[in-house]
Amino acid sequence: MRFAIRVKPGAKRDAVGGTWDGALGRALVVAVRAPAVEGRANEAVRRVLAGALGVRARDLVVVQGERGRDKLVELRDDPPGAAERLASLF
Repeated sequence: MRFAIRVKPGAKRDAVGGTWDGALGRALVVAVRAPAVEGRANEAVRRVLAGALGVRARDLVVVQGERGRDKLVELRDDPPGAAERLASLF
């Protein structure tokens, strides 16, 4: 399963929720405290998203937008109910 996200690095707290109409279409907003330096924000995004979706961080892969705020993320081996949890975050 693939879905678009919009990252807000350097936020006051980690959070997942809300929508953003961006370059990749309708995207889920993910705010992370980590700065956008040396891949720290990408790693934080994977960790925060994994917690929100109830999956392992290693099951989430950034397939597009590694260096930008708009990213395409793939959830490998999506467990039952993952699509419903994702839909509830939008």
